[in-house]
Amino acid sequence: MAVKIAFIGFGGVGQALLQILLDKEKELRQEEGLETSIVAVADVMKGSVYNPGGLDGNQLLKLASEKRSMEEYDGGPGTVTGLDSLAAIKETNADVIVEVTYTDVKTGQPAVDHCRAAFQAGKSVITTNKGPVAVAYDELSTLAEEKGVFWGFEGTVMSGTPALRLPQETLRGNTIEQITGILNGTTNYMLTEMEKGLTYEQALEQAQNNGYAEADPTSDVEGYDARYKAVILSSVIMKTPLKADDVKCTGITGVTRDMLTDAIERGKRIRLVAKIKRTSEGVEAEVKPKELDVSDQLAGVPGATNAILYECDLAGPIFLTGAGAGLKETGFSLLIDLIHFERRRSMVKQ
Repeated sequence: MAVKIAFIGFGGVGQALLQILLDKEKELRQEEGLETSIVAVADVMKGSVYNPGGLDGNQLLKLASEKRSMEEYDGGPGTVTGLDSLAAIKETNADVIVEVTYTDVKTGQPAVDHCRAAFQAGKSVITTNKGPVAVAYDELSTLAEEKGVFWGFEGTVMSGTPALRLPQETLRGNTIEQITGILNGTTNYMLTEMEKGLTYEQALEQAQNNGYAEADPTSDVEGYDARYKAVILSSVIMKTPLKADDVKCTGITGVTRDMLTDAIERGKRIRLVAKIKRTSEGVEAEVKPKELDVSDQLAGVPGATNAILYECDLAGPIFLTGAGAGLKETGFSLLIDLIHFERRRSMVKQ
C-alpha cells in the first residue's frame, strides 16, 4: 500500500525530495518496497492543493518551477484548494507529513505546532527543521511514542550525511563519550578561503555568492547554527537534553586572515568546532574556533564539507564526513527517514 504524503512547505528541499521519489520510483519499489502517493501540498507562499486519490508530482514541480500557485493545479473532481497548513495536516488522508516550512529555530515555530498537530492526529512526521528537535525534543518524542507514530529528523545535523542514524543504529551498544564536529559548512568554507588569502569580508561575500550563506549570515558566523546542532546531538545521541543557552558559543567574526596564516605556520588549522562531552556532572557542550594540529582529522576538512567524530567506548573513534547542505542532499535525508518509516510500518504489519 502506498505511503500517502502531505508536504507542509514546498520550497527547494521539498521539491528535491519529490524529484527523488519520481526519479527513483522503480528502484524504491523493487529494493525497499516503498511506494508513495503525494496527496497534499500546503505552502504559505505557493498555496495549497489536496486530492485524497493522489496528485501528479510532475505537475506540482512544474507549477513550482514556474512560480505559479498550487491552486492552479488541474486535478478535476475531488481536488480541494485553500487548506492552511494545520488543515492539511489534520483533514487530509496523509500517513506522513513532510514538514519543511521556513521555521524560526529559536522558537521552533511553526514546525513545532505542525509536528504536535500531526502526532495528535496519529500521523508520522519527517522534517529537516532543527527547531522542533532543538526546542521541544522531549515533548514531541514522547507524544510520537504515545501515539505510535514515526518522527524522523535525520537531516537536522548534517543534511544527507547520516550523523544521527549512524550512532543510533550502526554504533548501538557503544557509549559515546564525546562528539566533536564541524557542523556548519558556511563557516568552514569561509575559513578555508581565508587561508588562501581572502579577508573575512571577501570570504563572506564569496560564500553568499555561492549560496552557502544567507543575506543575513548571523546564524552561521556567530556559531548559532552549530550550537543548535550540538543541542540536537546531546538530546538524541547523549540522551541528555540541553537548551541553546547551555552551549557556550563563539563564532568566527573575530578570526582574521593573519590568525589563520600564523596557525598554518605553526602546523595548525583553525576550525569552528562543536564539542559535546560527557562529564561526571552530565553533558557539556561548546562551539568555538579552535586550533587543531594539522594531523587532526577535522583540520583537513575542506570547504563547505561537514564532519563529525564519535568517541566510542567499544569501537573507538569513528569519523564521518560529507555534505552538510544542498537541496539534493537534504532531500535525500528525508528519503532516509521515509524508508525507515516504511520499514517500521512493514514490521508492525507482520
